Amino acid sequence: MGHAMHVQGVPSKTLGPQAAKLVTTLYGRGTSVFHLDDVREITGLGEASARSFVRKLVDRGVAARLRPGLFILVPFELGMEREYVGSPLVVAREIVHGGAYYLSHGTAMGIHGMLTQPQLVVTVSSPKARRSVTAGGTPFRFVRCRRRDLFGLTEHWATKQEQVKVSDLERTIVDGLRRPEYCGGVTEVAKGLWTRRQDVNMDRLIGYAKRIRVGAVVRRLGYLLETYQMAEAPVLDRLRHGLTATYVRLDPVLPPEGKRLRRWRLQLNVAREELLAVLGT
Repeated sequence: MGHAMHVQGVPSKTLGPQAAKLVTTLYGRGTSVFHLDDVREITGLGEASARSFVRKLVDRGVAARLRPGLFILVPFELGMEREYVGSPLVVAREIVHGGAYYLSHGTAMGIHGMLTQPQLVVTVSSPKARRSVTAGGTPFRFVRCRRRDLFGLTEHWATKQEQVKVSDLERTIVDGLRRPEYCGGVTEVAKGLWTRRQDVNMDRLIGYAKRIRVGAVVRRLGYLLETYQMAEAPVLDRLRHGLTATYVRLDPVLPPEGKRLRRWRLQLNVAREELLAVLGT
């Protein structure tokens, strides 16, 4: 295999020329997460050889297996760390492997500083139906979204080198109000909205809520903006315009109880006091 290469002066991890080429190429691309087909493309090995080559890298602690066919380079200073996961946000991007996606719901709330509790599950929205998976000990949950709903997205630096797609602040609120179960309930979304109230672009928020075309989102958003006195009457009227007669629960996670508010066509199954308690946090 020619001469071995010492990387960053770590003699215990001498790499053969093919492994060295893989490592330097991946780092040159600014990524540490790779697929089996990346190995074949970079080294020129056939499928069976590429598999045994990666198996050796994992055995020697140069790489760690995240899930079948998906691997990550282990930073040299970590030594023989087989459970290394790197940034779960980058892993989420790589699980989708070039498909349309964005980090959403509780994960996006965490990125935007809207959460009090850290999220253990990484939530990813994608137009393609995907099963939830666990990679490197982190659960990844996939929420299906319509292709036409891939808007309101921004880039987030997950590491110094790597960017991932995430819903922007306003889209995160809209998604949270659409599926509160992926954010810990409506009260958590309300808390996040209140925490970032200075930074919310109200026109954009209302625009997204209308564009998503889900009546429950408009009802919940209108009620929260009114309760927290975050919007003037004309803004609230704009949201109320065109509501159908159907009532929806304020929080779909909780049982259908509580009084009905005709103005927003909402069943208030979260106590107003609970929502107002958020103001003190």
